[in-house]
Amino acid sequence: MKDLPSGSQARLMAIPRLAAGGRWRVEAMRSLSEPMLLWFTKGQGRITVAGVTRGYTPHNAIFIPAGIMHGFEVGPQVFGTAVFFGRDSDFALPATALHLRIREGQAQVELNLCLDSIQRELDSSHPGHDRAARHHIGLLGVWLERQAARVSAETLAPDAARRLVMRFTALLEKEFRSGRGIADYAAALGVTPTHLTRCCKQTCGRPASALLHDRLLFEARRMLSETDQPVGHIARDLGFTSPAYFTRAFQHQTGKTPSAFRRAP
Repeated sequence: MKDLPSGSQARLMAIPRLAAGGRWRVEAMRSLSEPMLLWFTKGQGRITVAGVTRGYTPHNAIFIPAGIMHGFEVGPQVFGTAVFFGRDSDFALPATALHLRIREGQAQVELNLCLDSIQRELDSSHPGHDRAARHHIGLLGVWLERQAARVSAETLAPDAARRLVMRFTALLEKEFRSGRGIADYAAALGVTPTHLTRCCKQTCGRPASALLHDRLLFEARRMLSETDQPVGHIARDLGFTSPAYFTRAFQHQTGKTPSAFRRAP
């Protein structure tokens, strides 16, 4: 699928393509610098957004604002569309993450027609196709706003454990390069490490340390794949006390040394 014409960074992509280069690119905890909408039309799996894990099925629309840590499973039967709204987009979009289970057939049709219209303008060479694409994306924002109004009170007012884990993942996204441990994060949040870990297990089935390690591992893989920085520089940038410790931790999690991972096709 094509990007929007010059002057806009918004684009559509088939969800299976997000895992090109390795499923770790979507499954590991990370954030994006732009808002994203995932529209699942086939398959099922689990998605973790801001430390809260839920199952997804066909006809689930999940909106993730920029900077929100997330990761999701993409099995071979999963299909759908991802909409990226661009880093500096001025579209009117929700301020918080949404997990919408679209059960009404009419609402499903509206979203599919909107995405088809966006794609049609992306593929068009007619005059004004870039403006038309932007207008259709604006209508997508309206669709999200209307569906968000139907979100249950549970989603709009998460319980104390979810609120704490959301705060933790937001802080983790800002500070994961600092070398901080879970005790440091817990202290910054005004809770004990035990309580923080208990809440993380309650909301996503994983301890707080697993979220931290997953975020670091994603960034390490990304830097090894996309940059030529020496392993020692990557280790220092991610807050590890030494390249040797980084290598041991990376190999324990992936089964490969950083250098071997970088050489792999």
